Amino acid sequence: MSREDAFLPEPPGRRLLLKGALAAGALTAVPATVAHAAPTGPGAAVPYVNPLVRNRADPHIHRHTDGFYYFTATAPEYDRIILRRSRTLRGIGTAAESVIWRKHETGVMGAHIWAPEIHHIDGKWYIYFASAPAEDIWAIRIWVLENSHPNPFKGTWVERGQLKTAWETFSLDATTFTHRGTRYLAWAQHEPGMDNNTAIWLSRMADPLTLTGPQVRLTTPEYDWERIGFRVNEGPSVIKRNGRLFMSYSASATDFNYCMGLLTIDADADLMDPAHWSKSPTPVFTSNDTTRQYGPGHNSFTVAEDGRTDVLVYHARQYKEIVGDPLNDPNRHTRVQRLGWKPDGTPDFGIPVADTAKESA
Repeated sequence: MSREDAFLPEPPGRRLLLKGALAAGALTAVPATVAHAAPTGPGAAVPYVNPLVRNRADPHIHRHTDGFYYFTATAPEYDRIILRRSRTLRGIGTAAESVIWRKHETGVMGAHIWAPEIHHIDGKWYIYFASAPAEDIWAIRIWVLENSHPNPFKGTWVERGQLKTAWETFSLDATTFTHRGTRYLAWAQHEPGMDNNTAIWLSRMADPLTLTGPQVRLTTPEYDWERIGFRVNEGPSVIKRNGRLFMSYSASATDFNYCMGLLTIDADADLMDPAHWSKSPTPVFTSNDTTRQYGPGHNSFTVAEDGRTDVLVYHARQYKEIVGDPLNDPNRHTRVQRLGWKPDGTPDFGIPVADTAKESA
């Protein structure tokens, strides 16, 4: 769901193909811990138009306490950060879009503006995003913008600089959440000496701009389905339900092989101990020939207008074959569908739903 402070009350009862460089590819926080009723099965009809937003990848939707859904995502030109808002999820598709920040022409934050996420923390708005210097476009790192105005479409977005991790290596897809009073950051990064492009990392935060304490690796690409094209784990996103935390992430290259995996931990366990996290040996969300949706991934979670139905937000393409580098293909569209829950309390992602018939849009 929305990440962090903007969590709603608990209901009742990337992309990443790098040529000649390390490739790679967000965690959301969600309400507390109660099983949610699932009136229909995963992939069943929902009142959403899909694609929700065309040509917007790595989507992040934050439902704030002001009653608005805030949407941001990667633009295919990789040159700006956009923002929309609506009082309904469906309304995001037709909401006006504002450019709240543009890349620098030279120097840092000058290329590959990827995977922004918007969070409201301690009374201020923050956007975490990935970028590289204009002169070194694969030296991608995590950067932060801050806005103290109550309305993120107003005020000034101040560049707060790079969010520093343990190494100066390829890093991106930062997301933040809180659990039992502690703030965490999860992100994707290449670890020196590791046989991968990126792994998923977790750290506590001293404040919205600073990591503190150890930085631990939660998952690295080890299964065949995580190592197609590139050896990638990226785009983390967290939802808390049923006494557990579930962290989804994306794997492999950003063509039709892109898919999602899942980590699980008990809510009472130490999140900073990787041994307490279990990993699904198979992907939980994949391309589907029947619905003609390919490369689903880089998701976030939110909740429907009823305040209790969980919603999966992700991107996918409408075709399998891509001419040239998938990174240059602009047709990763934002999509939403209901997230189901299995009898054992684990998420049921189902399959990526088919496009909405034009006449119902």
